Amino acid sequence: MRGALAAQRSSARRLHLWGATALACIMSCVVLPGVSFAQDIDLVAATGVSTDSEMLLEADTIVYDHDQATVTAVGGVQIDYDGYRLVAQRVAYNQNTSRLIASGRVEIVSPDGTKIYSEEIDITDDFRDGFVNALRVQTADNTYFAAENADRREGNITTFTRGVYTACEPCEEKPDQPPIWRIKAQKIIWNGKAKTVRFEKSRFEMFGMPLAFLPAFEIADPTVKQKSGFLFPRYKSGSRLGYGAEVPYYWAVSPTADLTFKPAWYSKQGFLANAEWRQKFDNGEYSITVAGIRQRSPEEFYTSNDPTGLFRSDNEKTRAMIGTKGRFQINSRWTAGWDILAQSDKNFAYRYGIDGYDQHSRTNQIYLTGLNDRNYFDLRGYKFDVQEQETNFSRATGVQNPDARNARDARQPWVLPSFDYSYIPDQSIAGGELSIDVNSQSLYRRLADFPDKDPAANNGRLPGIEGWSGRVTAEAEWKRSLIAPGGLMLTPLLHARGDAIGVDFQGDSLDRINDLGVASDIRSAYYRAMATAGLEARWPVLFSTTSSTHVLEPMAQIFARPNEPHGTSLGIPNEDAQSMVFDASNLFERDKFSGYDRIEGGVRANVGLRYSGNFDNGWSAHGLFGQSFHLAGRNPYAQLDYVNVGAASGLETARSDYVGSFGVVSPIGFNASIGARFDEESFEVRRTDLTAGYASRPVSVSAAYSFIEKQPDYGFAADRHEVRGSASVRLHENWRVFGSGTYDITNEVMVRKAIGFAYDDECFSYTISAAEYINRDNTSDKRRTLGFQISLRTLGDFATSTSISQN
Repeated sequence: MRGALAAQRSSARRLHLWGATALACIMSCVVLPGVSFAQDIDLVAATGVSTDSEMLLEADTIVYDHDQATVTAVGGVQIDYDGYRLVAQRVAYNQNTSRLIASGRVEIVSPDGTKIYSEEIDITDDFRDGFVNALRVQTADNTYFAAENADRREGNITTFTRGVYTACEPCEEKPDQPPIWRIKAQKIIWNGKAKTVRFEKSRFEMFGMPLAFLPAFEIADPTVKQKSGFLFPRYKSGSRLGYGAEVPYYWAVSPTADLTFKPAWYSKQGFLANAEWRQKFDNGEYSITVAGIRQRSPEEFYTSNDPTGLFRSDNEKTRAMIGTKGRFQINSRWTAGWDILAQSDKNFAYRYGIDGYDQHSRTNQIYLTGLNDRNYFDLRGYKFDVQEQETNFSRATGVQNPDARNARDARQPWVLPSFDYSYIPDQSIAGGELSIDVNSQSLYRRLADFPDKDPAANNGRLPGIEGWSGRVTAEAEWKRSLIAPGGLMLTPLLHARGDAIGVDFQGDSLDRINDLGVASDIRSAYYRAMATAGLEARWPVLFSTTSSTHVLEPMAQIFARPNEPHGTSLGIPNEDAQSMVFDASNLFERDKFSGYDRIEGGVRANVGLRYSGNFDNGWSAHGLFGQSFHLAGRNPYAQLDYVNVGAASGLETARSDYVGSFGVVSPIGFNASIGARFDEESFEVRRTDLTAGYASRPVSVSAAYSFIEKQPDYGFAADRHEVRGSASVRLHENWRVFGSGTYDITNEVMVRKAIGFAYDDECFSYTISAAEYINRDNTSDKRRTLGFQISLRTLGDFATSTSISQN
């Protein structure tokens, strides 16, 4: 009779205790060793099973043998207790021997979804010794473990005989088919005290084919977040470094700190020492990386232009670096951090690929940031690095490099500090919104930055002076939105700004300024102020049809202000406003300069028409077209500065070029946009950017075309045309091919091209790719890379790359 229970209250209590004990015993023997290899623990701690929980026992027959002191459940046994479920054909408990045996298609399901399958489980009630026959485990995170049998001894050592481990899900159609990868071992020994898992006489298989035989290896207990040991090796190669291998060793110093040694050996350059220390705290973390090498063959870096290596930083015999990164949340409002690299020469970290510090152009910084409601504070110090091989001076004599115009690093500035503060009061002021902003920067540059390769040449640009400059800016803006009858939206605006600027011209900066052939006003201090009154008018009009809605919004702005102070002569450095792109995105900006070092002055009006549309089929469209007019005063975009930022920008005339943009978005993954600038008289295209893309699961494609008309006074003597594209095609559920490229139409050179293919599924991924990079100004300067990466879920990643440079 199914579900039979003893009528007596004492028998019911005994049965409840027996069922709880049975399930706890089985879970302690099977669930933890098979799933997480946990350490030796007691009944409640091991299984999480509460003896106070209600138990439901179902079976065809339950037999009490008082003479033999056994309780046996037979036929369709199912025990549900505290979120666990045990299913078996027979479960017996012997009180004299303190052993419990579950047999016949045993299945255990834990609350987290882990499933354990076995033919027989035999265990003592003190959990120290036990035996499991034909064990299979499926964990909640879809890892799989099987063994012919498992034997537990001494309470913390479990031995699995002829075990198999994989993270690949079995094929539903062909469950007997081997998984993509698996590890087979004659013995797998789990040590709960040492928290290690040891594989003996093991082999690694892919698709059922053995690839590697490993006499013995050991990994950390998966429940352990940190465990000292060797990591997967990495292989590297390069034309000047030779073949190399890195064998990392991870040392878990404490639960919150670790140290990773990454020694590497290169056939041409020798031994590279590399180590990384990391430590976490409740409110943040930091890391320190150190590396060094004594190069065996620095002459590998000699070039035809420098056969002695005196002007190449790669040619140093001894090279080293130290880098550190950190970020700390001081409280809910304040965050502090840093990212700093110091090295013996310009490009050691880049050349040897030191993780986290191998960018060709990188930014060293220290920062403090605060954010509270509508207040923002940001204080930073910067040092820009270019990890290049050219030096500015001879390493032996100190003589300037005759080719030093190609060396960019010494011309990068120190910014100590850069400060931004923004405050918007919660209360309205005269019915409108007031915003207050403060910005300052202090900048030092060791060498003047000028783009020409010939020191005697004069192309009219000086991007950075040698010496120091500093600026403090404070500004306030008030605006209020009003709605007039008929839906006309009016926004009056008032703005005021003041600047104090200091400059210390050093070296040949004054000579460079005089070479520009423009009137100059050289001082050690400058002061300027600007006040603006403006008005914006918008009149959105809604049109609706049976299948779409459209909004047309005519817009107009006018800003009245005096001329830009010190705008007719050179003196104030321009460091942060050197980029000038006039397009639809900044048509309605009050000040179209990109930074604080330049100020827009004079009276200007901006007019345009904005459109947006939505269709019932899921498509949408948006567009903008307009023009800007300089009405009175000096046009700041027609005034010369150190970089001629307004030259050929489209704003240097009284009537600007036309600018427009239009884009569409579809519900099927397709999107496209176009932006353009047209000559105000001939309507000839001056600049255009066209992008299109499509994304779905089997195919992902994107393409872009850019055209910029020549700007000789801005440093570009020829038109610039460029096409960029990328695509990824999934050939099968798990296989895909991808590629990308960039073609310089003007120079007729493919400056970048890459291709690769990849396989990825739930437990395994493989990627191989090849790429070539060509210097558009020197097509003989090429760099090719080839690499692949294998990722085995739960085991780790294996990667290697080869780089060949030709210059």
